[in-house]
Amino acid sequence: MSAPQTPSLVLVGPMGAGKTSIGRRVAKALGVPFSDTDALIARVHGPIPELFRSRGEAAFRELERQVVAGALAEPGVLALGGGAVLDARTRDALQEHPVVLLSVAPHVVARRIVGAGRPLLEGSDPIAAWQRIFAERKPLYDAVADVEFDTSRGPLSDIVTAVVAWAGTRIPGAHV
Repeated sequence: MSAPQTPSLVLVGPMGAGKTSIGRRVAKALGVPFSDTDALIARVHGPIPELFRSRGEAAFRELERQVVAGALAEPGVLALGGGAVLDARTRDALQEHPVVLLSVAPHVVARRIVGAGRPLLEGSDPIAAWQRIFAERKPLYDAVADVEFDTSRGPLSDIVTAVVAWAGTRIPGAHV
């Protein structure tokens, strides 16, 4: 696989880690475009919870893989859905890009995910489901990430500043 001319800075991590919120601010600070694969999927195919109900998770993951592949061809900051790293082809494609893992503690994520319409967290104990999913995916996040930032504490602006400082030398054309 040949590397893109200008790699995307990719944000990965569990549901509720702040990939979209932080990604938007990082892109603005770097002077590059921002994309979110969940938003790209929803724009074309409808709400993600409905996709899970009508087509199932496997069909959703295939759509996700296709959207991620297309988005990685564009420069900028890209936030991936929490499960995008489940696909081996996506993990292989991420090797050509700087990848930031955003992590978050379970006690903090509870405030961020309750009532958020996340299909994999439906049920009686969404925090237990989140913890199980995160534990399953953590080795995959670690395998693709170049660096990790914990979003559990501190002002969002501090996390954005740290990501921008790390990414600034890795994204050609970024305005740091």
